[in-house]
Amino acid sequence: MDTVILSDWLAARLDRAAAEPVYRQTLRLMQQAILTGQLPPGTKLPSSRMLAEDLGIARNTVLHVYDQLTAEGYVISTTGSGTYVADTRPDTAAVNMRRKPAVASVDAEGADQAAEASKPPKRDLGDLSTRGRRLIDQAGVSAKQWGAFMPGVPDVAEFPARTWSRLQARLWKEANPDLLTYAPGGGYRPLRRALSDYLRVARSVNCTPDQIIITTGIHQSIDLAVRLLTDVGDRAWVEEPCYWGARSVLQSSGITLVPVPVDDEGLNPREQDLQQPPRLALVTPSHQYPLGMVMSLARRRTLLEYARQHNVWIIEDDYDSEFRYGSRPLASLQGLDDAGQVIYVGSLGKMLFPGLRIGYMIAPEHLVDTFRTGVAELYREGQLMQQAVMTDFIMDGHLTSHVRRMRALYGERRQILIDAITARFGDELPVMGDEAGLHLVLGLPDHANDRAVTAAAYDAGVIVRPLAAYYSSETPARRGLLLGYACVANEKIGPAFDTLARVIEQTVLKKAPTRAA
Repeated sequence: MDTVILSDWLAARLDRAAAEPVYRQTLRLMQQAILTGQLPPGTKLPSSRMLAEDLGIARNTVLHVYDQLTAEGYVISTTGSGTYVADTRPDTAAVNMRRKPAVASVDAEGADQAAEASKPPKRDLGDLSTRGRRLIDQAGVSAKQWGAFMPGVPDVAEFPARTWSRLQARLWKEANPDLLTYAPGGGYRPLRRALSDYLRVARSVNCTPDQIIITTGIHQSIDLAVRLLTDVGDRAWVEEPCYWGARSVLQSSGITLVPVPVDDEGLNPREQDLQQPPRLALVTPSHQYPLGMVMSLARRRTLLEYARQHNVWIIEDDYDSEFRYGSRPLASLQGLDDAGQVIYVGSLGKMLFPGLRIGYMIAPEHLVDTFRTGVAELYREGQLMQQAVMTDFIMDGHLTSHVRRMRALYGERRQILIDAITARFGDELPVMGDEAGLHLVLGLPDHANDRAVTAAAYDAGVIVRPLAAYYSSETPARRGLLLGYACVANEKIGPAFDTLARVIEQTVLKKAPTRAA
């Protein structure tokens, strides 16, 4: 492409009526011509005056284009000589260094193979690291995060948005610069103070405001603790079954997981587990996830004493204990800890809305400075404005009243779902873990393939999770489905369960399809 053709080529492609400035269009088109080889290396570009006249644009516009092309390495400008297209082609010797030498002469089939070899490599899991492959292979995240019967999701439609908006508008009106920068180590202190008061009353947590570290949620809290307290290859006890997200965080950090079975009293370590103390233990003592049992006081005291003797860090995941039906929320494990071995983690997302992304961890006193430094160094926290709004929301009593109201609403929905299960299946399929939280487990026969049921239900428009996915292996896994009821309107629970019931009857119980009542 010589200079005359370049002018004609550009003139034919410039859109004078477009929103994109002529300068940007000209720059983009010339970059394209150089990258595709239409302007080969060594081509001398027309002078800025000549190109400006040919295109009918200001000379300064062309000068800006040439300056940008020079700055990005597309062209080389030599005083007194002109502007030339630079040689930006890849170094083929370097690119092909690890490839076998090509055959000198090829037939038609060989030419096709050579052309195929020249294509960019396909990207698949082979590009990932070992732990990256494990993370993606075992990912439990769902493409949908809302609807019947998505577990673990609160009813965000019931969130008092007007109240939150009013509190937020008040803070934005003041526009305090301190709320617009990075968060200090540990987060917004008034929020930490408010949370400290709230958790002491609601969860019997023993802490000062300084021990609270604000995070984006339980995942980040666990990640921070693992990064600061463990090394690659260290062992961690996890409940069997356990929450897939926590398992993924641990595995992606290079931790060796030791699944420890649970029974009606919670975590129940075997003799071989006790003989090899782990570096940390991740537990959900107030509402085991996903089966729902509560760790007994005897087991709690045993675990705390074992941790003290063997220097084991305990991460207490207290994800949804505010929602307990028929009794008051249970006291935390952390409140019994007098040796500083428990790291308590929680989130406000289940109480309010998941997109809030405000969580917290309570660090033992001797680790407070370490954790403050770690969270600031690794994550460069911000969201101080959100934290300030959250503070006012708590201090004005809105959090307590909202949790009380939602506990009653979720209790109604839980009962509607249990009634629907009983009406359809009677005692044929057991209900487990319904005393607290935002979901229950519907047990299936041992021969059932709960993953296949989940897929069939999804195709029918109902979201559930297979219980088997929460186990480390398929062999000891109980079969069942996790059904979340919190985010399903009362009147939609029955019809949605009818759809799920038909799937279960056809795929598990081998019954003829029945018509919904």
